[in-house]
This record gives sequence, structure tokens and C-alpha cells, in this order.
Amino acid sequence: MQKTLATIALAASLGLVATTAQAAILDDVKAKGYLQCGVTGGVAGFSAPDSNNVWTGLEVDFCRAMAAAIFNDADAVRYTSLTSQERFTALSAGEIDVLSRTTTWTMSRDTQLGISFVGTMYYDGQGFMVRKADGIASALDLSGAAICIESGTTTELNAADYFAANGMEFNTVVFVDQDEVVKAYEDGRCDVYTTDSSALAAERSKFANPADHIILPEIISKEPLGPVVRAGDTTWFNIARWTYFALLEAEELGVSQANVDEMLGSDNPAVKRLLGVEGDFGTPLGLTKDWAYQIVKLVGNYAESFERNVGPSTPIGLERGLNALWKDGGIQYAAPIR
Repeated sequence: MQKTLATIALAASLGLVATTAQAAILDDVKAKGYLQCGVTGGVAGFSAPDSNNVWTGLEVDFCRAMAAAIFNDADAVRYTSLTSQERFTALSAGEIDVLSRTTTWTMSRDTQLGISFVGTMYYDGQGFMVRKADGIASALDLSGAAICIESGTTTELNAADYFAANGMEFNTVVFVDQDEVVKAYEDGRCDVYTTDSSALAAERSKFANPADHIILPEIISKEPLGPVVRAGDTTWFNIARWTYFALLEAEELGVSQANVDEMLGSDNPAVKRLLGVEGDFGTPLGLTKDWAYQIVKLVGNYAESFERNVGPSTPIGLERGLNALWKDGGIQYAAPIR
């Protein structure tokens, strides 16, 4: 009996600790009045500042969506520019509340760094960019090439695996910051620039003559890029995860920034639940019942964010591909709100 009582007391104690921890980040964020979001130094279409230091991008929109859900204000976000080497330390140290910065979800990161991946905002893969004048048509022609790489990324490991698997040699030219990598490639210090194919397209769009550079057809890795939070705070993780799901669910249900007010009168039960007309799915998150309405009203759905930041009509020109919804041939999929 004594052992049972001790066990119950321990469980109660752990429960109290867990409850306290679960509310910690949300309470802190509400108290300071804004969300601190870790982003890149600038990858067009994903997270980059303009000349007025206004940040935009697919990953920035995720932070804006979280702020909309918490504060009813998508602009209640401050941004911290982080290199690949700095990002996880900043998150673990509490310098940022969420990391939304072209970060690949891997097992070692997920299980060894005390962090939790929320979902996949963009399904990507690593590619290679070369100068068209070099006449290279395939990554299999790159043996002996000098390759510019950003350190502290999965890019280094993927390139090593690919060249070893194909019996090819290569020379790495490594830099800490992606801007340094791009400049080195532009200056001719290497033959090849390799990173996520979306980032290659983004950087190429900023070159003086984008048509002088081609992205080779081979995609050599899986790069599920998504936001990350510190592990151990279930409430905060759920807010981040269901923000991601709400963006997708709104697209699937045809709820957009333009029609969200009209959709409040929809007869579709799923739309009613998403927008807080029926049920209360906000209280379990520590939010108001219209949390998802605020996301769509202030930021839009996933398709709207994709199209304005990286879609075919932007200079980056990415197709939806794997990032289409599951019902449209892609693999983006939201768990149901019910």
C-alpha cells in the first residue's frame, strides 16, 4: 500500500510538473505580447526581409499564422535570423519560441536534440545547380567537381552519400552561411552549388542572369522541411501542429482569406468546426474557439501562402508537386478537426 501511495504521489507530482511545463511557453509568449520566430538569413519565398525589413515567405507565414491564432494579430511576430549552426541552440536556449527555417526533419534531430518537428511545410529534395556554359546535363557527370556547401546541414551528408554510392569523387568548399555559399558559387570558387532544390530555385531567381544556370534533374534526398519547437511542452507543440493542420484543412474545405466570413454561414459541419461556429477546439489549446478563423482571415490557407510566396507565378516558380493536397495527387494531409 505504501508503495502504491508513493507511486500515486509521484504520478501526481509528475502530472503537476507536466501541467506547469505545458503552459509555460504559451504563457510567456502571451505575457511578452509577440512570438519570437527563428528564420533564415534570407531565402526568397521561404523567409526573407524586404528593403523595409518586412519579412515574407512560406515559413514566415507559418509564424504569422501562429501569432494570428494566439493574438488575433498576424503581425505580432519578431524575427531572429539564424544560420544552420545557430538554429537549434537558439531554440533550446529559449531565444526563439519556434524555428521556421528550412529545417529538414531527421531522426537524429528529432530524438537527440530535445526538439519536436511539427509537420512538413514543404516536401523538398536536394539538387545541384551548375553553370549552363559548363555543358553538364546530369549529376552523374560531376565526378571531381568542386562543390559549394553550407556547413551544419544535411546537405553535406547527402552529397557524401551520393558521390560514394556512385563511385565518384568531389571536393567540398564549405561555408558557415548560405549567403557565403551563393557568393562563392557566383565568384566561380566552385563548379556546383548544392542544397534543397527549392533554395536553389530561390537563389537562382536573384542572380543577374538566372538563365545562365541550370538545376540538374537528379534529386538525391528526401528533405521534409518544417517548423520545430522545444520538446516537453505539449500545449505549445499542439498549438504549432494544429496551426499547420488548420492551414491545410482550410484549403481542403475551400475556406480562403477572401471568403472566410461568408463561410461562417456554411452548412458543412467540418467548416463549422474549423471556424469555431460549432464546438470549441480552441480551449484545449489555450486559445479562443475562433483560433483557426483568425489564421485564415489574417494569413490565408496553405494554397494561398504557397502561391504568393513560391508558386508558379512568383520568380521562384515552384509547382505544388508533392506539396499538393492528398486529394490532388500530393501528400499534404491534415488530421481532421473533430
